[in-house]
Amino acid sequence: MNEKIQSLQERAKAIRRHIVTMLGEAGSGHPGGSLSAADMISVLYFDTMKLDPEKPDWAGRDRFVLSKGHAAPVLYAALAEKGYFPVEELKTLRKLGSRLQGHPDMKKLPGVEMSTGSLGQGFSTAIGMALGLRLDGGNQRVYALLGDGEVQEGQIWEAAMAAGHFKLDNLTAFLDYNNLQIDGPVDVVMNVAPLPEKWRAFNWHVIEIDGHDIKQILQALAEAQATKGKPTMIIAKTVKGKGVSFMENQVGWHGNAPKPEQVEQALAELA
Repeated sequence: MNEKIQSLQERAKAIRRHIVTMLGEAGSGHPGGSLSAADMISVLYFDTMKLDPEKPDWAGRDRFVLSKGHAAPVLYAALAEKGYFPVEELKTLRKLGSRLQGHPDMKKLPGVEMSTGSLGQGFSTAIGMALGLRLDGGNQRVYALLGDGEVQEGQIWEAAMAAGHFKLDNLTAFLDYNNLQIDGPVDVVMNVAPLPEKWRAFNWHVIEIDGHDIKQILQALAEAQATKGKPTMIIAKTVKGKGVSFMENQVGWHGNAPKPEQVEQALAELA
């Protein structure tokens, strides 16, 4: 287990390095919420999900939907590390003609299951995928990642109600709870607490974890797979900008790219 955890920690660190590098190259994008999700994405892509980069449309694959689509860099970094496309292509982020747009485009990039960006819509799509796979009799699982500011959207709760109603136990969602959104602290802009009680009220199984603790992430995903009759929400307490000292817990890094000297400092910290 220790060897696995160390390997996944290294993957997460590599993902963070890619995020910093590609955003610095692009000169725009969203570092804070990409960095906060890197550990969860590392575990999903390099331990938990059934995937085949050589056959991105393989019917037996698990599905992942990045509902907070502005955190596209963390998804792109994982897909490149997994082998869906060359790592060198990450440097084309947000450039004219690039497949790596500011928000994920399922029509352009292999491994992207849903084009997302309009908050709330990706989560609804994940629920539709889970329902469809169950109707087809498959054993594939669907995973989604939500932002904490995103759950201020009414559509999230309509979708949550549907997932609970249909008892979608093949669906697991992560809530990246870093308590910062573009306008400031989530609990100031529009308080979403108490989150565990709300999700339980919508008939979800709820697990609370440290979203940067690989062991806790692995254990939560195993518990989700063993849970029957309910979808699972993993509420992950995280730090916005995790891994880069000057970005951590700073709302200004929600949607600003680092300058060259800042990229250099960040990569030194992530070495």
